[in-house]
Amino acid sequence: MIRLHLLLLAALLFTSTFTTPVSADWPGKKSDWKGHERFDFNVDSRPAYVVIPKEAAKGNPWVWRARFPSFHAEADLLLLERGFHIAYINTDNMLGSPRAMGHWDKFYDFMVEHGMSPKVALEGVSRGGLFVYGWASRHPDRVACIYADTPVCDIKSWPGGKGKGIGSAGSWKHLQEEYGFTEAEAMAYDKNPIDILKPIAEAKIPILHIVSLSDVVVPPTENTFILAERYRKLGGEFEIIEVKEGTEQSHGHHFTHPDPKKVADFIEKYAAEK
Repeated sequence: MIRLHLLLLAALLFTSTFTTPVSADWPGKKSDWKGHERFDFNVDSRPAYVVIPKEAAKGNPWVWRARFPSFHAEADLLLLERGFHIAYINTDNMLGSPRAMGHWDKFYDFMVEHGMSPKVALEGVSRGGLFVYGWASRHPDRVACIYADTPVCDIKSWPGGKGKGIGSAGSWKHLQEEYGFTEAEAMAYDKNPIDILKPIAEAKIPILHIVSLSDVVVPPTENTFILAERYRKLGGEFEIIEVKEGTEQSHGHHFTHPDPKKVADFIEKYAAEK
C-alpha cells in the first residue's frame, strides 16, 4: 500500500512538473492590451513587453514579434485565446544588425528563464524580416516556425531601392551607419535573408509569408519570391498568401489582412506543444 501511494505521488509530481504551464512572475508595469494583461519592462537596457493569455497552453508557446508589433495583430489575438504569449523587444532602428541580434539573444534567454517554450514562433513585418531571418539563421534550433508580412529579404531592394522598389534614402544611409558599411559594402552584403537560408532549411523550419502583388516598397519579386524559390530548392516548406492590391496611400505595402485564422492555425500547428 505504501509503495502504491509513493507511485501515485511520483506520477502526480511528474504531471505537475512536465505538463502544467508555468505562471511566470512578470516584472514591470501591468496594463491592458485588447482585453489581455500586458507587462512592460526592460531587458538588456531595451524596452520590452509580454502579453499573456488568460490560460496558458501546454508548454507555454509564444510568438515573438519583430518591429511594428501592433500591425496586423488579428492572428495574435486568436493565438492569445489559444494560450500563446505574445512578446516583443524594441530594437526598432537597428535593422537586424549584429547589435540587434545581441539584444535578441538576451531577450530569448529572459523569456525561457520565465518558463516560455525553448522553441518560438517568429513574426516579422516589413523590415522585421531582417530580424527574424537573421536570428533564425543563428539559432535554428530555437525556432518553431516563421511568419512574415511583406518582409524585407534583401537590403538592396529596401531600403536600397536598387531594383524596382522605391527604397528609402534615409533608411539606406542609416543602415550603412548601423552596420558600419560603406555603400559598396552594403551592396555586396551576403547575409540578407535570401542568403542565409541553409541552416533554417536544414532545421526544417516551416515558413509562411503574406505579400501584396502591388507592393512597390518591398516588391515581392525582389524579396519573398526569391526567398521562396531558394528555400524550396533547399527542401524547405514555404507557403505564400498573395493579396492582389495594397492601399494606394502605402504604395501597395499595406492591406486588410485576408485570413488571420490561417496564420494563427499555421503558428499553432508548429509552435504549440503536441
